[in-house]
Amino acid sequence: MTTFIKLDSNENPFGPSPSAIKAMQGVLSECSDYPDDDVSALRLKLAEHHGVQLEQILVAGGLTEFLGMLARTFLVPGLNAVTSQRSFIIYRMATEAAGAHLIEVPTRHNGFDVDGIAAAANRSTRIIFLANPNNPTGTLVTVKEVDHLLSLIPEPLLVLDEAYYEFAEHFANKRGVRYSRSLDYVREGRNVVVLRTFSKVHGLAGMRVGYGIASAELIARISRQRSVYCVSAPAQAGALAALEDSAHIRKTVENNTAQSERLFQAISEVGYAVTPTWGNFLYCDMGRDAGIFAERLRLKGILIRPLDRWGAPEAVRITVGTPEQNDALVRTLRKLKSS
Repeated sequence: MTTFIKLDSNENPFGPSPSAIKAMQGVLSECSDYPDDDVSALRLKLAEHHGVQLEQILVAGGLTEFLGMLARTFLVPGLNAVTSQRSFIIYRMATEAAGAHLIEVPTRHNGFDVDGIAAAANRSTRIIFLANPNNPTGTLVTVKEVDHLLSLIPEPLLVLDEAYYEFAEHFANKRGVRYSRSLDYVREGRNVVVLRTFSKVHGLAGMRVGYGIASAELIARISRQRSVYCVSAPAQAGALAALEDSAHIRKTVENNTAQSERLFQAISEVGYAVTPTWGNFLYCDMGRDAGIFAERLRLKGILIRPLDRWGAPEAVRITVGTPEQNDALVRTLRKLKSS
């Protein structure tokens, strides 16, 4: 069986925190019992961590489930949501599953055009999805731009999807800019939901733990769409331990910052157009059929994500891996380019 270098799903190349693994193993003997449906301990820890009230936190089985809950809460046939082209593909799936229509605004510099999004919103718009950083392009919407968007669209719910928050925050500190003040909007009572996940920096993608932060009123409304027992006992235990493991988080973000800059330079030198990233992945325009290119890499044992389903048939998304994984990727790209 071929062992692949897996750079296609933006997972943590170091895996989960060792303390998270130990915590999950520690509850396996209790898995005959149903998990805590209120996810009480994790919600309390998250509320303390973010400086909000317990009633302002809702935990679900991953952000994919949370996005479905949002769509079922606010969308019905005849209504719409607005986002950008080449953004997280689940926005379309969740919106259409609710029978609503998704308006996708053309990108600006491979990212969100906030003025275009505001102009596209109409009386039937109930949600604006804003991935920050954006998946798959890795681009950032600045604090000033988000403030501007909120001033233009006071009515629709603004969903600030910050799945890659820790990576973007580390980049922002290094680059001397302010990345996000999303929690300020929540504390001000704005019509905003902030999404975070344990799938990325914490390395718990397989456990499915995501959460939203919003006003208590919004959380109460959204929670009516939540499935019973949707966060398993091992997932809750692992997330609690992962949140406390600052060393693992630091190792992950520092590797990502250094290696993404190295990969950006190396892939650019090979001759492909790379967009500077604020996440843990790189958006690359290959100038050719991305599906064929990804298949050539797969045959060499490396998985990347072709983006034809995102409306970018000549682009791929490459997760930033360990130094060793990235070495193998760069060597293979150079060989393919010269062949």
